[in-house]
Amino acid sequence: MKRVYVILVNWNGWQDTIECLESLLLLEYPDFRIVVCDNGSEDDSLQKIRNWADSYEAGYVEYQRTEAETGGFLTADPVLTLIRNCENLGFAGGNNVGLRYAMSRGDAGYCWLLNNDTVVESDALSHLVSRMEQQSTVGICGSTIRLYHDRKQIQALGGGHYCRWIGLPWHYGRFSKWGKGVNQQRAEARMNYVEGASTLVSRQFLDEVGLLCEDYFLYFEEADWAIRANGRFSLGYAAQSVVYHKVGGSIGTSSNPVTKSYTSDYFNIRNRLLFTRRFYPAALPTVWLVIVGALLLRLCLGKWDRAAMISRVLCNRCNVTKP
Repeated sequence: MKRVYVILVNWNGWQDTIECLESLLLLEYPDFRIVVCDNGSEDDSLQKIRNWADSYEAGYVEYQRTEAETGGFLTADPVLTLIRNCENLGFAGGNNVGLRYAMSRGDAGYCWLLNNDTVVESDALSHLVSRMEQQSTVGICGSTIRLYHDRKQIQALGGGHYCRWIGLPWHYGRFSKWGKGVNQQRAEARMNYVEGASTLVSRQFLDEVGLLCEDYFLYFEEADWAIRANGRFSLGYAAQSVVYHKVGGSIGTSSNPVTKSYTSDYFNIRNRLLFTRRFYPAALPTVWLVIVGALLLRLCLGKWDRAAMISRVLCNRCNVTKP
């Protein structure tokens, strides 16, 4: 069995992270290590996680970012590694620190990027690895993502389809209920990205395609990864790998503009344009029009700050990393 490094990014969410860690310690897979990258949390997250690890008798080692990215102490091999990033590096930046740590250790067969606001079934990782081992061309593999608070409701069956002309992804299986038979081959055929809440990548994929693109800070990293891998690796889906996701638990993600957080709204809008410019420039006019529609909707809802933000995005006057 190849070793798997499970990478979580924590930012002011220690309660969710600890619940996720408790589910990970029940995994049936025989060889895995957990890496928690803290993105400069201001809620004493690291101390809370240290206290939990001590009370749970889960041995751990802790590094600063620079130490971790060179592999840390190679003689130390605890189940849990804590990494202090000291600033908010975003989703991609935080995960990339964990990926560099895992790759520098020299024993990583796979890396499992997992949202910290998830809990997993005990066989979730085993099914992911099994699907990857079945087909050597699969470089990224996704899970069945079900909602944490309504566990029959599906968020995504592995991933989904990104429509370039409107600049929006659609998770395959979204709004359907769990219980019916899942056609894994059909799901894989329709996917052009893997849902980022649970993503297993191979070491070969990381060596050839590279790490996550940090230009986005938040959202669209998984679609960027899939496009960069196109022609070299295929996308996989492990239907029996079940992960429960507290959608919006970390940053207020929502498809509803009434409940979506400002941060979520900003990066979703900004990165649709960034992603489109990078990979589908011919689609810029239609994506621009869709975003104008989003601006008008925020005006109708009386969300003046959101409308102003979208105007700045459309005029290319937004800060690269902060709203």
